[in-house]
Amino acid sequence: MEDKKAAVESMFDSIAWRYDFLNHFLSFNIDRLWRKRAIRVISKYHKNPVILDVATGTADLAIASIRLNPVKITGIDISANMLEIGRQKVAKKGLSGKIELLQADSEKIPFGDNSFDVAMVAFGVRNFSHPVTGLSEMRRVLRDDGMIMVLEFSKPSGFPFRSVYNFYFRKILPFFGRLFSKDKSAYEYLPDSVMKFPDNEAFLSLLVQAGFFETKQIKLTGGIASIYAGIKKPMQ
Repeated sequence: MEDKKAAVESMFDSIAWRYDFLNHFLSFNIDRLWRKRAIRVISKYHKNPVILDVATGTADLAIASIRLNPVKITGIDISANMLEIGRQKVAKKGLSGKIELLQADSEKIPFGDNSFDVAMVAFGVRNFSHPVTGLSEMRRVLRDDGMIMVLEFSKPSGFPFRSVYNFYFRKILPFFGRLFSKDKSAYEYLPDSVMKFPDNEAFLSLLVQAGFFETKQIKLTGGIASIYAGIKKPMQ
């Protein structure tokens, strides 16, 4: 699985320069709305939290979470190039005092136990070599009653939306991804990783395996994406 980790790091380094543009272009800007919804979900659990943003990428979710008036946001990612773009965005918005971005492995989080109120990740868990390991690490660094929030692609089940979705993900998205990023493999990896990733009840089961309680799913845009949430309970 170290091979996957190295491949993911290399892939995101290579597409970092086009990542934000393609995210918004290929999702018709819906990804911005999904992040806003995810932040609203967090706001129901915590006010002024200390936040860990795992697989932060170019820091879109970290920046969106500023509306929670957090004490601090720490974003970690394996890709140095993605983080550099994220730091530029953070600095441009005058948020460097609130948001810190560090290069780190999401499955070996370099912080002590009980360090954060919220651990969140957007479109990153499917890139983990061992999803339960990464989710368990997020639980470890949470304080008791802290929450995890995962925003991730999921697969719609209803016909004909499912067929349209599958065609777009397998044909249209890779074509434009190759066209604009010049990286053929990256935008073949994306739909493949989404199709293989356990979603819906299967992902809720992974959260339970990682030790979370009160797990729930909120489907977005017909099930194209989902918000998953869970709580870390004190040890009995």
